[in-house]
Amino acid sequence: MGFENNKGIFIFIQQVDNKITNVSFELIGKGKELAADLGAEVTAVLLGYKVKSLADELAAYGADKVILVDDPALEIYTTEAYTHGMYSVIERYNPEIVLYGATAIGRDLAPRVSARVHTGLTADCTKLEVDPETKYLRMTRPAFGGNIMATILCPNFRPQMATVRPGVMQKLKKIEGAKANIKEFNPGFEKNHKYVEVLDVIKKPSSKIDIQEANILVSGGRGVGSKENFKLLEELADTIGGTISSSRASVDAGWQDKEVQVGQTGKTVRPHVYFAIGISGAIQHLAGMEESDVIIAINKDPYAPIFDVADYGVVGDLNQIVPILTEKIKAEMISKDNW
Repeated sequence: MGFENNKGIFIFIQQVDNKITNVSFELIGKGKELAADLGAEVTAVLLGYKVKSLADELAAYGADKVILVDDPALEIYTTEAYTHGMYSVIERYNPEIVLYGATAIGRDLAPRVSARVHTGLTADCTKLEVDPETKYLRMTRPAFGGNIMATILCPNFRPQMATVRPGVMQKLKKIEGAKANIKEFNPGFEKNHKYVEVLDVIKKPSSKIDIQEANILVSGGRGVGSKENFKLLEELADTIGGTISSSRASVDAGWQDKEVQVGQTGKTVRPHVYFAIGISGAIQHLAGMEESDVIIAINKDPYAPIFDVADYGVVGDLNQIVPILTEKIKAEMISKDNW
């Protein structure tokens, strides 16, 4: 089967309240890398209502073109309206590849679009690359509980589609003053039996920093021992301007909230510094943090797998080490202030 008429890499741009979600910029960056191997262009597909002003920002992060679908039906995300909009764009422009962020919205939208287009979908990818011989997209994701990495291809249908976890890919350096090449397209939106009515949108304010945006993470695992013991980690985090995160074990034990879980079933993070305290380093956890710039591990087990990926490791009791570390950092900061 030939795919000569399928051109370009399309990125679904997620925006909520006219603010673009960071994973969309990350996917544009990855799309540019793939496009270089295919001799193609990267097109950002922007759905929403009164969102044209966001197009230049997409160009600033590398989008060659922007397809704008602007309609009142798209003001708030609903499954049917967005599926119809994305499906119509694909039918009209025949992209070779379509990428979505593996967010709540992306995970809802992508499988429905793939079914309507009649193509495959690889979910939660951690690696994307173009096969040098076939030019197929090689989509790699964890399988069997994260114990193996499966590379999946879609040779018989187009477009090739994948969702990608936030924090896995890297966005390009922003080009200030970039102007978007915009193509406006509206397939028309008529309510059908699949539409839902949004009665109210309730926003829960949070004072917590999203762990995917944090530069320093202090992460605790089963070895922390209790919810009370997390106070040691919180004091360290406060001292160095970090944010608390955790392993799945700490979440399952009720010591931390799901929103700060790092790992295959949590979030993928890429901070400048990652403290892994009382975390053994199961492969599912490593999948969510091994791309951190500097990893510092504290664990009483000298054979814990976390030490295999750590840049610095301390073997010992965290109840003794963490308070000492915190006091040393405080003393260093005070001496610098006095100087």
